[in-house]
Amino acid sequence: MRYRYQATTSNGQNISGVAEAGSKKAMITLLHRQGLHPILIEAQKEKMWNIKIRQTKSVKLSELVIFTRQLATMVSAGVPLPRSLNTLQKNIQNDYLKNVLANVCRDVENGMSLGESFSKYPKVFSNVYVNMVRAGEEGGILDEILKRLATQVEQDASMKRKVRSAMMYPSVILSVTVIAFFGIMIFIVPKLGKILTTLGGPNAKLPVYTQFMLGVSDFFVKPSIMGLLPIPIINKIPNFVVFTIIILIVCIYLARYIKTPKGKMKYHTLLLKTPIVKDIIQKVAIARFARTFSSLMSAGVSVLESLRVTGAAIGNVAIERELRSAAMEVKNGRPLSEPLANSKYFPPIVSQMVLVGEETGRIDSVLTKVAEFYEEEVEVQIDGLASIIEPILIILLGAGVGLIAASVMGPIANLSKNIGN
Repeated sequence: MRYRYQATTSNGQNISGVAEAGSKKAMITLLHRQGLHPILIEAQKEKMWNIKIRQTKSVKLSELVIFTRQLATMVSAGVPLPRSLNTLQKNIQNDYLKNVLANVCRDVENGMSLGESFSKYPKVFSNVYVNMVRAGEEGGILDEILKRLATQVEQDASMKRKVRSAMMYPSVILSVTVIAFFGIMIFIVPKLGKILTTLGGPNAKLPVYTQFMLGVSDFFVKPSIMGLLPIPIINKIPNFVVFTIIILIVCIYLARYIKTPKGKMKYHTLLLKTPIVKDIIQKVAIARFARTFSSLMSAGVSVLESLRVTGAAIGNVAIERELRSAAMEVKNGRPLSEPLANSKYFPPIVSQMVLVGEETGRIDSVLTKVAEFYEEEVEVQIDGLASIIEPILIILLGAGVGLIAASVMGPIANLSKNIGN
């Protein structure tokens, strides 16, 4: 929420401005951290349509990559951080990101660290991003860390783009198949059934597959399910409408349940047990773990903190739970390679490479190689899966259309011959 504030500095100077905070108390804490003494804090009243527009704003990974690379270049050139942020935010096309950077620039000018300011905008700067920036500021290597961050964000964006593009065509084909099936069953087959009844009479002998098609269509169109209720209006609702409503309710319930900690754990565990899908998810998780952990270690972040941040960045709570267990063992004095060797989700090569990194003191460079290897594996597997799914879906679509055509045209031809004789 945005708050308008008036405050005094340690020198007694009056200043005012606008900032975002979770609550009025959080706003007061934020001002105190900046060395300011608040006089007046008021929540800004905004119209509902303005709030909705702001909620739909987002920052693309490509935009974040460009900003990070430009910031790294300016910082490495010796340009002061506030000036760098001010220059970059003026040239940003995304209005939401421009507003965020304007607030970040104001925070930095008031003495707040860059990482702390970034942490106020989790929808733009992830936990990994913020922790690496903090490590870069503490170690005096912010420019190097920003370059690494840009590479990492670019790799994540590339992987997501490849997965999305590979699944786009099969998803479209599957959606068209389902829509076409229900459209034919609801609107076309009933009319064709009337034609067959007209040509052959009510006692006409039809093939089994034709009777099956007409039966399925009749079930979708007629209100047989709701006819059991003593409500006249509801009794007229076709079955396909009832099923559509039920499916929507179930989907909404499942979507909400999956967002709960218990539901998310069950869902992610199920994904890791599903054939074909589990291989892709595991490889994506391993690639993300290796690259993120490598970047954090190279930035000087501790092993325990790196494991905590990496687990949250993987995107699968089942694997995150396993990494938390590994962190507990590391805290008790065991090397990271040992708990990874007993992992259900990490293959032996990962623990072996981590062991090599621990022995040579180059765990960051070793894990970077692991990340590159698994990113290539994901790309190859997704391309192969897409090349298999596409023809299968096309064959199923063609077979469905052919079955419907045979179910209708065959009886019509036979009945026409009987009428002609």
